[in-house]
Amino acid sequence: MAGSKLHFIGLFSFMLSCSLLASASAASLKVGFYAQTCPSAETIVRKAVNEAVSRYPAMAAGLIRMHFHDCFVRGCDASVLLKSLPGNPPAERDHPANNPSLRGFEVIDEAKASIEALCPGTVSCADIIAFAARDSAYTAGGIYYAVPSGRRDGRVSLSDEVLQNLPTPFFNATQLAQTFARKGMSVDEMVTLSGAHSIGVAHCTSFSNRLYSFNATHPQDPSLDPNYAAFLKTRCPPPPPAGAVGDVTTTVLLDVVTPYRLDNKYYSELRHRRGLLTSDQTLMDSASTSRMVLHNKRNGAGWSRKFARAMVHMGSLDVLTGHQGEIRRICTLPN
Repeated sequence: MAGSKLHFIGLFSFMLSCSLLASASAASLKVGFYAQTCPSAETIVRKAVNEAVSRYPAMAAGLIRMHFHDCFVRGCDASVLLKSLPGNPPAERDHPANNPSLRGFEVIDEAKASIEALCPGTVSCADIIAFAARDSAYTAGGIYYAVPSGRRDGRVSLSDEVLQNLPTPFFNATQLAQTFARKGMSVDEMVTLSGAHSIGVAHCTSFSNRLYSFNATHPQDPSLDPNYAAFLKTRCPPPPPAGAVGDVTTTVLLDVVTPYRLDNKYYSELRHRRGLLTSDQTLMDSASTSRMVLHNKRNGAGWSRKFARAMVHMGSLDVLTGHQGEIRRICTLPN
């Protein structure tokens, strides 16, 4: 018994130490970190984002999603950008959750190359991702927030860690809340950040089970609006027999009302049973989150402010600062 107690105390002390270290790293981030060393950095990123979104409006969703996928795996350290190297385990970006669905790598690479030409070895790829997500939120939804910066880049990226940390499109509200709680984020922040699904697309493979093979009792998900389901079936065919390769390229807009505008219409669609993914509709169907959905539906300005705060919080998760990590010269490769 005494040994078990000592083990618990030691484990608690270790967890507390890790928490304090993470808080200290996040606290060392600051707005205007590059004001003296590379004052044009944020302007360069904003220009790259604006040009990309003007050519392809869905790029805004891709860059916001990239920030989320980066921060939830190993913290906001740009590990999602690293390419798989021969002789090493596959990297995050090659996991099916990221490839081929994650977009915006070329935007980050373009911004990084321009910054390196002016301020070599100064601005991290992790900060460029954070800036790009902020600028995407502003371009797509008029949501602006200051980004504390000073992150440094990690050297490790492992495909096996993706599903250990990211929620899937098939999660229910409880599973989503647990995933966010492990990162120190609240249920309200989870519901708020889910509003990013006001823009972007999803592959048929992420939701076709709701149309054709939901469960033994209901082939079609009963929480799905029948008219919306009928529309989705015109876009997504039934899955192929076991062992056959299905369609992994067809996508559907996450929000058909304002597909390229980052706004609170997403929550109205949930109210009308038109959440595309299981992980979307569950927010309306769960007693623990439905009130939050309805509040965000009624108060667009309030949701925008919460979204900005939640993005800043997410951007501080398990960051590397000071002498930790490195400043990559090329975002896809460690130095």
